[in-house]
Amino acid sequence: MLVVCKLDFGGFLFLLSFYIFGLVFLVKNVVGIDLSLMQNRIISILVGSQISPHLATITEVIDHCKRLTTRVSFDEGEVKDDNLNQMLNAVENAPESATRKIGTAYVHNLCKAGNLFTAVRLLQSLCDKNIFLGRGAYNIILVAASEKNDIAILSQVFKDLIVSCQSLPSTSYLKLARGFVKTNDDVQLLRLVKEVSEMTFPSSMMVVNRIIFAFAECGQFDKALLIFKQMENLKCKPDLVTYNTVLDLLGHAGRIDEMLCEFASMKEAGILPDFISYNTLLNQLRKVGRLDLCSVYSRDMVESGIEPDLLTYTALIGSFGQSGNIEESLRLFNEMKTKQIRPSIYIYRSLIASLKKMGKVELAMTVLEEMNASMSNLASHKDFKRTRK
Repeated sequence: MLVVCKLDFGGFLFLLSFYIFGLVFLVKNVVGIDLSLMQNRIISILVGSQISPHLATITEVIDHCKRLTTRVSFDEGEVKDDNLNQMLNAVENAPESATRKIGTAYVHNLCKAGNLFTAVRLLQSLCDKNIFLGRGAYNIILVAASEKNDIAILSQVFKDLIVSCQSLPSTSYLKLARGFVKTNDDVQLLRLVKEVSEMTFPSSMMVVNRIIFAFAECGQFDKALLIFKQMENLKCKPDLVTYNTVLDLLGHAGRIDEMLCEFASMKEAGILPDFISYNTLLNQLRKVGRLDLCSVYSRDMVESGIEPDLLTYTALIGSFGQSGNIEESLRLFNEMKTKQIRPSIYIYRSLIASLKKMGKVELAMTVLEEMNASMSNLASHKDFKRTRK
């Protein structure tokens, strides 16, 4: 039978202070914020205020304090269902403004203790109750799973995250890719890509492209190419973005012949290269000294109706300068200015170096004077970015 007692002001204040103490204890140990000063402030205000006596249910107050101050064990190993339920209840019953913070704190503590499986269960249980903690909580588990090399949990959490969010930032894809650095389990990787592709259809093309890009960014070129090859068995097929990513990663890996082969395959598949495709080829060919092919692909670019931009001219002027064809470098330099494409300091420096190398010191000084006079009007790093029309 529930006992209800009428309390005087002193008794009520004692119970209220006990309640506040319990709340402060919870916040300090779960969320990590010390509210003791606030606690003292609140109690001081209450003591000095005129609060009329209330009817208080002693059993309810004490029980609530016990629930608030219960410290769930985060020790490594399996967390019991009743402890998981305590965490769920604490998050579910928390004020809306504190829901994410408290839930994310539980996830952080569980991962810190090595209880990744329970952290995943907590997130999934909260989702079943239509409570979404946000990407931060999922990213905590992604990082922890990467550190423990737990590919199963890494894959599951990424799938849960991609279902819960309409779009993910690049950081989430990078965390996924970093999780595969220490493993050579291609079967699990390809299974994950296939499942994600099916889950996100018809938007799977964009998702798979971002996965490939993330693996390339992490230097995992072989895994990125493996996913690319796997696309033949998926509903989504490689598009222009896919091929541009693959061309770039092959170029950075120094696998120039493979890069040129994929460029040819791209055309055979009926996907027309754009300025990014050609600029990637020209830059990578210049870096490895394949200057003869720079001329071939620059002509192909023009014949395809694609106008050279600042990046194109930077690559070509540098290439022809390196090969000793300074006349062509100067022609291109004048051409870009005629088209009102502002040269960058890199183009000027490349041209000046080439002229000096060829013994044209006087002309080099003239170009140097022009550069110094145009310093305030030179192309900046922002001008190297060009958007598709």
